[in-house]
Amino acid sequence: MVDSRSWDWETGEKHVSLKSWKNKYRWVEEPYASPDGETVAAIVNVDEGEFTVCVNGESWGETVFDKIWHLRFSPDGRLTALVSEMGEWTMAVDGAAWEKKFGYIWEPRFSTDGANIVAAVQQDMRYAMVLNGKPWEQTYANMTYFAMSPDGRHTAGAVQVEDVDSGEIHKFQKGSFTAALDGVPWDMRFVNVWNLALSPDGGHMAAEVRLNLYDYTIAVDGVPWESRYATVWEPTFNPVTGTVVAPVREKGMWRLAENGKILWDRRFVQIWHQMFSQDGSRLAAIVAPKYGRWTVAVDGEPWPATFSQLVTDATFSPDGQRIAALAKDEETFRVVVDGSPWSDAWDMAWKPVFSPDGKDVAAKVEKKGHYTYTVNNRVWSRSCDAAWEPVFSPEGTHLMLRTIEAGDYVRRVVPVSSFTG
Repeated sequence: MVDSRSWDWETGEKHVSLKSWKNKYRWVEEPYASPDGETVAAIVNVDEGEFTVCVNGESWGETVFDKIWHLRFSPDGRLTALVSEMGEWTMAVDGAAWEKKFGYIWEPRFSTDGANIVAAVQQDMRYAMVLNGKPWEQTYANMTYFAMSPDGRHTAGAVQVEDVDSGEIHKFQKGSFTAALDGVPWDMRFVNVWNLALSPDGGHMAAEVRLNLYDYTIAVDGVPWESRYATVWEPTFNPVTGTVVAPVREKGMWRLAENGKILWDRRFVQIWHQMFSQDGSRLAAIVAPKYGRWTVAVDGEPWPATFSQLVTDATFSPDGQRIAALAKDEETFRVVVDGSPWSDAWDMAWKPVFSPDGKDVAAKVEKKGHYTYTVNNRVWSRSCDAAWEPVFSPEGTHLMLRTIEAGDYVRRVVPVSSFTG
């Protein structure tokens, strides 16, 4: 994780005016704020077929590209974008393009500390992953479903290793897909390979696989579980023990399995998006106890409160003792903490954020096109044109709120206590 102790956590405001940008450039695209809140940037057009990035009012040096797409800050504050030069695509970091160019590049991802950047690439109709500008040595005719280890040092993809014409059904049924870790494919072939997961150290890989027309299971390091299922969902590694957990469907119902053995006795209409606490001691998942009703189950026990539309963005507190999620019910979203929905309903809400000690919860929310924050079930008094996710200080005593208000980007640091009076 990025160390935010050196950031400015003094209570107060900093403003960057965005109004002048529209006069300076032909057009200005959506702005993005840096993790520390000190920088705001946007893709801008300077002339026909000439794009650059405006950072706190200044252009990205002399650098101009044919096209720029997917502007994002890495967790460590570097500004990245996918860029095109003379019809070739690559990644630019703080204005400097990677030396290696590709026919196309997409799906950029960052390690948790921001030190490593990976993406999927295509060159001459061959596919691979690229890490910090260096692509896999081996390329493939097709590649879908990507994964990255938390430290970003290892990458994976579901790849096609046998050429199959659309009419060659017999070849398809024999298996033409597998998974590749750091470009090296498993020996075993499958009819299909879907979502992948890497162990925390990046040394092991699990994937959803289809064995034949009817049987599905999870494969770990190329070896399928002995158990077969009607279907399966994305696997997850326990961050401490290294075991693999995945939702599996048996006899029309879903259960959670670990290393091919049933883990939770309880059956559900649906189970997915399972997650472990940081110490691996607790396991939660989004579940449907009955048709059309959604909630979160913790260690196999569902919350009493259920919701009609969906539950998403569930997250453990750092100490693993609490869980927050978003629930959509009757066309509106609510923040739900430890099974209890907060009072206010929203047109949209974003993933809740816990303070380092797990005592406080904050979330970005929106209603009728206006954005604000809700903290500990209390709504911030301001309404904004745009907002980014809230960030707690290392001690958990303050919140950084990044917004756009009346044409200005505003970085604020406010005490958490101001929401609890």
